Amino acid sequence: MNTSVTIAGVTFKNPVMTASGTFGSGMEYSEFVDLGRLGAVVTKGVANVPWPGNETPRVAETWGGMLNAIGLQNPGIDTFMKRDLVFLKDYDTRVIVNVCGRTIEDYVEVVERLGDEPRVDMLEINVSCPNVREGAIAFGQKAEALEKITREIKKKAVQPVIMKLSPNVTDIAEMARAAESAGADAVSLINTITGMKIDIHRRKFALANKTGGLSGPAIKPVAVRMVYQAAHAVSIPVIGMGGIASAEDALEFIMAGATAVAVGAMNFVNPYTTVETVRGIEDFMKEQKIEDINTLIGCVE
Repeated sequence: MNTSVTIAGVTFKNPVMTASGTFGSGMEYSEFVDLGRLGAVVTKGVANVPWPGNETPRVAETWGGMLNAIGLQNPGIDTFMKRDLVFLKDYDTRVIVNVCGRTIEDYVEVVERLGDEPRVDMLEINVSCPNVREGAIAFGQKAEALEKITREIKKKAVQPVIMKLSPNVTDIAEMARAAESAGADAVSLINTITGMKIDIHRRKFALANKTGGLSGPAIKPVAVRMVYQAAHAVSIPVIGMGGIASAEDALEFIMAGATAVAVGAMNFVNPYTTVETVRGIEDFMKEQKIEDINTLIGCVE
């Protein structure tokens, strides 16, 4: 029974990854999860300098999910390379580093720093960060901006590049095509959906930032739809995420066209979700007498 999948020449032992920002860099979950059982660990976003993140409160529970406005808090590339990458060297899993920035130059600086790191298998570029030079418009919300940053990163990247797409757009297929046309090796989606919560008793916003990113099971139907649309718009691999809580959820994304999947918010609810998803996919394949998971990718037309 073959559970391995290949993306841009990189082979993963199974299609289950972690979603950036929900799993640290693996260290935080290593006492619960055998990282060697995962297809890949996708790290929290890494910037060229430390980011303090947004003011608190930064997290609020919602029906079927959560809102977060962490603000991509991270210790910066220097600490990441000295601490997190060194830790991950002991584990038999692929490592995908999520990169964030405020300008194209910020992104490129991190990409170049990671170019000589043999432990880094792929890069995932978070294009939902504010583009300061464009009036705080996210790179991922305009096709032209997405093409530009993808092209500039590809000029410097040593590892294959995954562009992480924002769902807060009019046409997700257009954005996927823009990333592909600029040279992206794969796309991942969806990132969080912009939402808001109000505390009616305090008559205040639940988050200091007013708005936050909605994740969790509530967004899964939207995510599956967008993954299906993206997979049918491009020829490069698609990594699907958004509300995955079980193997059944993961298989929906795979059948919609995702080559791999990422577990996000459910890591906060059940830290074993990733390995349980891996096991559940294997059980499904045995029950259905499926010899190769690749035959399930995009099988629903």
